[in-house]
Amino acid sequence: MNHLRDSFKHKGKRKILIESLKEMGIWDERILQAFESVPRHYFLDLAFDEQAYTNMAFQIGSGQTISHPFTVAFQTQLLELSKGDKVLEIGSGSGFQTCILSALGTKVYSIERHKELHRNAKSMVDYFRFSARMFFGDGYQGKKAYAPYDRILVTCGAPELPNELISQLKNGGILVIPVGDGKEQKMLKIRKDEEGVLTQEEFGTFKFVPMLERKVR
Repeated sequence: MNHLRDSFKHKGKRKILIESLKEMGIWDERILQAFESVPRHYFLDLAFDEQAYTNMAFQIGSGQTISHPFTVAFQTQLLELSKGDKVLEIGSGSGFQTCILSALGTKVYSIERHKELHRNAKSMVDYFRFSARMFFGDGYQGKKAYAPYDRILVTCGAPELPNELISQLKNGGILVIPVGDGKEQKMLKIRKDEEGVLTQEEFGTFKFVPMLERKVR
């Protein structure tokens, strides 16, 4: 981790990104502060250093991407997080979203199906000394041993709502997940009320890598 440096230039670009996130509708100051405290360029290859604070997605290996900053912030805002919430994240990826959730004071349980990405994400979580629990495995199965969860966040496109994740969501909880076949998905916010009844809201179209069932690498 000796290569990780946060220069005045990086900090300046980060402030510009945060202002653009505000203009795009991110109003939760806690999320904006988390973006300030977790340098995005740490999670990218050095070749992308100059573009790290643009609203772009980048390849991170294993055919996966780090999501646009707006997408990360938007999904996080939809979760309506409170400090101390137990959050299940499906798709650790680079670990950036994991660290944003951790910076908000939540208890994160994150699953990644690509071994190399899992290792890299864990190393970043450890670097920031966050307490997120990182697991290598099939996101479709969730992590029943630690259920139920106050919030569940899926960072890859699912063809349909995974029943196992719904079952692991606490009554009164929220699941945020992009759902749809093909290259685009609808961003869904699923609420489970105190009686276990589900309601669904839709928040636009996004592009995510697909959520592949029962495949770990």
